[in-house]
Amino acid sequence: MAQKPSIPKGTRDFGPVEMTGRNYIFNTVKGVFRKFGYQCIETPSMENLSTLLGKYGEEGDKLLFRIQNSGEKASLAPEKGLRYDLTVPFARYVVQHQNEISFPFKRYQIQPVWRADRPQKGRYREFYQCDVDVIGSKSLLNELELVQIVDDVFGQMGIRVCIKINNRKILAGLAEVSGQPDKLVDITVAIDKIDKIGLDAVKQELFEKGLSEEAVAVIEPVLTLSGTTEEKIARMKELLSASETGMKGLEEVSTLFSLIAGAGITQPVELDLSLARGLNYYTGAIFEVKALDFAIGSICGGGRYDDLTGIFGLPGMSGVGISFGADRIYDVLAGLDLFPGNATASATVLFTNMGEKEAAYAISVAAALRASGIPCEIYPDQAKLKKQFEYADRKGIPYLAIVGDREAAEGNVTIKNLASGEQKTVAREELASLLT
Repeated sequence: MAQKPSIPKGTRDFGPVEMTGRNYIFNTVKGVFRKFGYQCIETPSMENLSTLLGKYGEEGDKLLFRIQNSGEKASLAPEKGLRYDLTVPFARYVVQHQNEISFPFKRYQIQPVWRADRPQKGRYREFYQCDVDVIGSKSLLNELELVQIVDDVFGQMGIRVCIKINNRKILAGLAEVSGQPDKLVDITVAIDKIDKIGLDAVKQELFEKGLSEEAVAVIEPVLTLSGTTEEKIARMKELLSASETGMKGLEEVSTLFSLIAGAGITQPVELDLSLARGLNYYTGAIFEVKALDFAIGSICGGGRYDDLTGIFGLPGMSGVGISFGADRIYDVLAGLDLFPGNATASATVLFTNMGEKEAAYAISVAAALRASGIPCEIYPDQAKLKKQFEYADRKGIPYLAIVGDREAAEGNVTIKNLASGEQKTVAREELASLLT
């Protein structure tokens, strides 16, 4: 009996329609990244395990896919793992290639990552990230630029989002004034789950991590603080006045929101003091982006990391970046029916095949269209017109170019809009302008 074909849980096949939609996402983000002067790099799917371990916290380390060594002298080879994200490999790349790089270095990277997570809606074991980072500069203009990039990308896609911002220095200050400075990692890991498990469960986790009732009493009102950005900052200044680190974080947030106010950002931006981002390497501003009209986890996130390269022997190289989750963005676009009408079509127009002479004429017309940048197909077999109509419909091709012996003789094409049913005959020279 033949084995039934299958793929691992948490992974997906992407057919032509899905890939056209995904390429729409990749091309949109690439266009925006390039607009802001970022350059593309790629790194290997696997890294030495020592590169990855200890960079994502205890919980992150558990989600690393380890690769079994095989081949010659396998027992002597370094252990390897599939990359968990693109940021740590980027830090390794910067250190390894520092003499070839002009700093500040602005790079983008669009590649798959892997996490040994429990598969569920919107959470996959293999998924693409679209990362954009600048390293070698501490200027808050870089944080502003990331907000502008987010605003531009989702504005082009027609997705309404909320851009949430916090600062890890504020959270470090909160740990200090609560009397638990050594518990910063435990605090951030717990409150990072607030959207998933709720405030009560977060408090319970903090107790389980050894925080006192007094410490949790300091932290709790911050997680539910409401009001304008200015009001939140004013309240936090009162609370964190004894913490130099916390006050520095508030100063950075205040400056960043002033820059944002003057930058013409169209999407709402919010100071969310419960935002923590569970990854240990963040040290300053942190970002998370939520779709407003579709229920799914964050579709974009990132932050400032002051010494990620220091782990690899290059200290003091501050960077900031943000990652777009292509798979979740796809789900949002599909769920809200926001893909452009032609985003999932393989071609703009299908030429009919009515016979050898007609096909020869269609070949020359199609070649002229392709030279104008218009994708088109010629139906390969002489078949009933109904069958050719159905083929175009199934592939989402919006136009059918009917080429019979009369059109071929007169140098025309009869073009049919398959959505409206409208049909007209035009000279072949006018076809390109009609379809653009």
